Amino acid sequence: MQFELLKKKLKDVGIDADICVPGQYSHLLCPDCQGGDSGEKSLSLYIENDGGSAVWVCHRGKCGWKGSTQAFANSMPLSATMSQPTKVKKTREITEEELELEPLCNELLAYFAERLISKETLQRNAVMQRKYYEQIVIAFTYRHNGALISCKYRDINKVFWQEENTKKIFYGLDDIEGESDIIIVEGEMDKLAMEEAGFRNCVSVPGGAPPKVSPKELPPQEKDTKYQYLWNCKDQLKQASRIILATDGDQPGQALAEELARRLGKERCWRVRWPKKRGDVNCKDANEVLMYLGPRALKEVIENAELYPIRGLFSFRDYFDEIDAYYHRTLGYELGVSTGWNNLNEFYNVVPGELTIVTGVPNSGKSEWIDALICNLNQIAGWRFVLCSMENKVREHARKLLEKHVKKPFFEARYGENVERMSVEEFQQGKIWLNDTFHLIRCEDDSLPNVKWVLDLAKAAVLRHGVRGLVIDPYNELDHQRPPNQTETEYVSQMLTLIKRFAQYHGCHVWFVAHPRQLHQWVGGPPNLYDISGSAHFINKCDNGIVIHRNRDPDAGPIDQVQVCVRKVRNKVAGTVGEAFLLYNRVTGEFMPTDNNTNADNKKVGYRK
Repeated sequence: MQFELLKKKLKDVGIDADICVPGQYSHLLCPDCQGGDSGEKSLSLYIENDGGSAVWVCHRGKCGWKGSTQAFANSMPLSATMSQPTKVKKTREITEEELELEPLCNELLAYFAERLISKETLQRNAVMQRKYYEQIVIAFTYRHNGALISCKYRDINKVFWQEENTKKIFYGLDDIEGESDIIIVEGEMDKLAMEEAGFRNCVSVPGGAPPKVSPKELPPQEKDTKYQYLWNCKDQLKQASRIILATDGDQPGQALAEELARRLGKERCWRVRWPKKRGDVNCKDANEVLMYLGPRALKEVIENAELYPIRGLFSFRDYFDEIDAYYHRTLGYELGVSTGWNNLNEFYNVVPGELTIVTGVPNSGKSEWIDALICNLNQIAGWRFVLCSMENKVREHARKLLEKHVKKPFFEARYGENVERMSVEEFQQGKIWLNDTFHLIRCEDDSLPNVKWVLDLAKAAVLRHGVRGLVIDPYNELDHQRPPNQTETEYVSQMLTLIKRFAQYHGCHVWFVAHPRQLHQWVGGPPNLYDISGSAHFINKCDNGIVIHRNRDPDAGPIDQVQVCVRKVRNKVAGTVGEAFLLYNRVTGEFMPTDNNTNADNKKVGYRK
C-alpha cells in the first residue's frame, strides 16, 4: 500500500515510477529538463526496498534537479543520498571476475569506431563490457598500478553509474605517473580521443561537472568530498608543472575547469579553446573535435592551449585587440577630444578614463571654465555629464549652462548690458538640452556627500544614462570621513586612487576642483599645483593638472583675460605643459581664444585656426 502511495506522490512531481522496482536504481526522463536536446534519460531514481521512500537527481549538468519524498511520515530513512557522496567506512576491493567483465563485442567496437576510437586504444585502456539487466553496457575500468580500483558504466542512453564504495581516482591514472605535462578531460570518451591524437598523458575526472562554480571558500581536504579524487591522486599531480584543463565547452564544463584550477593552482594550469564545428557552433569536447575535425585538429587544440586566467594577472596578448584598435584609431578619442579652443588644444585634450585636477585662487573662474568646457564637449562629441557641484544652487547652475549654450543672457539685468535676453522658445529648448545632457548628484538634506557615495551614483549614471564625464566641485565641500589613525596625505592618496579607478574602469573623464591653501604671501600670480590644500598627491596622482587664473591687473592685460596653465600632462599623446589665454564674456559666460599661448619652453605659440 505504501509503495502505491509513494508512486502517486512521485507522479504528482512528474515522475512516472510504474516500471520502477524497489531497491534498484531506475533511469528515467527528467520531467524538469526533458533530457535536453537529445532526450536522454538522465534522471536517476532510487526507491527503498520497502517502497516507503525515494530519492532522485538529474545528472545533466545544466539541470541538476533533485529531491526526495516519503509515503508516510514514519517511513524508513533513506539509505541512498544521491546528492552527496556517502561516507564509506571501508573501501571495496573489486575484481574483473566479480563484476563479470568481458571483452568488447563487435557491436560496441563498431560504436567506438564511429567515434574514431580504435580497438588498440580500447584494449590498452582496458575498456570492457558487462551484461546489466538484459542489456550490454560499456565498462570503463579505473586502475592504479594495473590493479582494478573502480568501474564506471555507460548504457545506450548515455546514463552513467559507478561501483559503490570504491576509491575515487582519475580514469587513466597510470598514464600520468611521472609526467610533468598532463591533460585533464571531463569524460572517458575524451580521454580515449586524446590518445588517438597522440596524447597518453591524459586523465578523466570520474564524477562529471558541477552546474556552476561554488561561491564558497574551498573546504578542507577531508571535507572536499566531490573532488576527493584530486586528493587521492595528489602524488601524481604534484609532479606536474603544466596541467591542461580540456573540459567541455558548456557552462558546467567551464565550472569544472574553474573548480579544478582553484584546487590545483591556477599558476600551473592552461586551458583550451574548442574550434568551430560548423558556422558559429563550437565543438563541445575532445571527442567531438576528433569525430568532426580529425586527430590533427585535436592535437593543435592542445598545442595551442593558453594560460589559465588568474584574476588581476594578464599578458599583453590579452589586450592585442584593444592595442590594434588604438593603433588604427578605431576606439575613438585616442588623441583626446578637442576642448573647443584651438589654442588650448596645443596643450590639453580630454581623454576618456583620465583624472584632471583643476585649481586656482578664489573667484578665478574655475567652475565657469569647466562649465564652458563640458558645453563644448557636448557640442563637439555629444558627451553627457554628471555634475556634483556643491557650491552651486541648481537654478543658478542651470542659468550658467544655458547662457553658454544659447549664447544669450538669462536675464535682462545689469550684467546683460544691451544684449537681448534669450527668448521663451530658446529657454524651453534649452531646458530640454539641459535635461538630456546633464545629471545631478545632490544631497537631499543638509549632510555632505563623501567620495564613495558620489562615485556610486556616478557609476549608476554611467550605466543608466551613458555619461562620459564627472565633475566634482570642489574637494573641500565633500565629507572627508578620515579615520583617526590616517594622515590627510594618506587619505587623499586613497581617495584619488578610488577616483582614478572609477575613471579608468568606466571610461569616464573626471574633473576634480581643489582649492589652494591660504596664500599668505600671494602677489597676484597663478598658484602652483603643489599649493593645493591637503596633499602633494593632488599633482602626483592626477593625469592632468590645470591652474585657472584670472587677470586682476588692468596694466597687465584685459581684465577679462583668463590664463589656463596646463602644469601636468601624463599622456603626451593628448597634450603637453604650457599656457593658453582665453577671454571671458561676462554676458554669456563664454570663453574665446586669444593668440598669447606659451609652451613649456616659455616660447610664444601663435593662435592657429
